[in-house]
Amino acid sequence: MLIPQWIKSSYSSANGDCVELTTALDAIRDSKDLGGPTLAVDVGTFVCAVQQGRFDR
Repeated sequence: MLIPQWIKSSYSSANGDCVELTTALDAIRDSKDLGGPTLAVDVGTFVCAVQQGRFDR
């Protein structure tokens, strides 16, 4: 079993409030809960949706 490698955003605040992506770009997790759940996702599609404002409130 391969252990995923995680990348934290360069925009992460000093307290670590951020999301992390796998280097394979197939999962996202909360950087404050490293042992917590992960979201399996096509990161490219997810990023496009964020850029388009689909998650804006």
